[in-house]
Amino acid sequence: MSTRLYLVNPASDFPTYFSAEVLAGSGLAPGAIMADLALPTLAAMAPAGFEIRLCDENISAVDFNCDADYVGITGKINQRQRMIAIAREFRRRGKTVLIGGPYASLSPGALRPECDILVRGEIEDIRERLFADLEQRRPQPEYVGTRPDLASSPVPRWDLYPNDHAIAGTLQTSRGCPFECEFCDVIQYLGRRQRHKPESLVLAELEALYRAGYRSAFLADDNFTVIRHRAKGLLAAIRGWQRDKGMDLITQVSIEAARDQELLRACAEAGVRHVFIGIETPNGESLKETRKRQNLHVDLSEQVLRFAEHGISVTGGLIVGFDADGPDIFDWQLEFAMSTPVAIFSIGALVAPEATPLYERMEREQRLVTGGTDVQAIPWTSNIVPKRMSPGELHAGLQRLCNAVYHPDAFGERVLRFIELAGSARTPVVPGPPRREIDEDAIRVVMNVRRMGPAENRMWYRVWSAASRRPHLMPLVTRMLFQYAQVRHMYQVGRYWQPPASPGSQPSA
Repeated sequence: MSTRLYLVNPASDFPTYFSAEVLAGSGLAPGAIMADLALPTLAAMAPAGFEIRLCDENISAVDFNCDADYVGITGKINQRQRMIAIAREFRRRGKTVLIGGPYASLSPGALRPECDILVRGEIEDIRERLFADLEQRRPQPEYVGTRPDLASSPVPRWDLYPNDHAIAGTLQTSRGCPFECEFCDVIQYLGRRQRHKPESLVLAELEALYRAGYRSAFLADDNFTVIRHRAKGLLAAIRGWQRDKGMDLITQVSIEAARDQELLRACAEAGVRHVFIGIETPNGESLKETRKRQNLHVDLSEQVLRFAEHGISVTGGLIVGFDADGPDIFDWQLEFAMSTPVAIFSIGALVAPEATPLYERMEREQRLVTGGTDVQAIPWTSNIVPKRMSPGELHAGLQRLCNAVYHPDAFGERVLRFIELAGSARTPVVPGPPRREIDEDAIRVVMNVRRMGPAENRMWYRVWSAASRRPHLMPLVTRMLFQYAQVRHMYQVGRYWQPPASPGSQPSA
């Protein structure tokens, strides 16, 4: 008799780009911007005697009436409340619940009372014992993983995942990051020594995603390019695989990658067309404070330009609320944003995740907000008492900054700057094959941007006209407009959006 395992990835506790209410605002059905990697990876680790069902709550509702022997729940801090709610309901119904993943590993005390079995750390080295114990119906109350050799990680079971409802596939080529940013919990979870998958395994995972129908994929590394010789070798292998594929790749890098023109060229040639960079702040004192040394002593705007000149678009992470930030930081951040060709910025208040050095420092200084663990993942909210402004000033300033950055004229100006720079890229972007029905939905959302209001219509016309003259950039510009619509709806759901007014201090279109 097989052992039945139901694996759940809960929805976020707050509105995100792919929340059902945000997608509904754009006329889209529930779906995932990026396919969840944990579920099909865990499914691939299970022995043949297991019957596996997957549930990504961004795509489908949790089946609380399932006949599983065990229910496994995974998630991050932004899913904490939903993880607990799902676990409690299954336990109320008599199910045995396992909880694992990043949040369980970093804050085990918060989830230990909510499950029968807690799994901490990475699972590769403990999977045989875990699944054997489950199969024999004698699981231990807790399992603690190590930091394994990633050659032992399996190709995920994408055949079990609802791929038709996800835009981009996901794979991971490394774990860990050598930097020591004070607010980051990655190194607490995965370590500072970066570990890498063999090139052959990375290509096998790309091939599996391609066969599952994906034509874009997120390389879910915390810093894909930080070990440059390794990154260049892998990019060369991917470039060879891409010859008859055209997969659109997205990843996360740090700003110092811009100093290596050969590396940027290798990214573009391998199909890396979009990257996320934690820019954080133009305030050098804040960067020193948080030990983000890799962003110091460079012109951040100039570094971002290097990516655009290679046809690579950037999403930039911006943070306000460092101890060195005064009330003028919001104007400073806006001025910086408008000096770049970055269309989309992820903007938020500084928070202290529980396992980080920042959390320990704020605890020593008695500056943690009561209930800080609960509020730290909510957009635009912090679990830290700011040093040089009041919490009210922080929140109001963030709201003004977000509305100014996403005013249609300001957004359009940055997109036009990207088109100008990328239009003459030495390594032109070659669009891959279309991505089934969901691409048609994305185009429809993009076209609907012009109907949001007069300012949006003016912006849409200028951007669409400019991109039409450079067809090889149209996939990237389409993504930017799609993300703009999602950001707008996310802000509206979170009651964080004000109708467009005069951009004020920002440059006019």
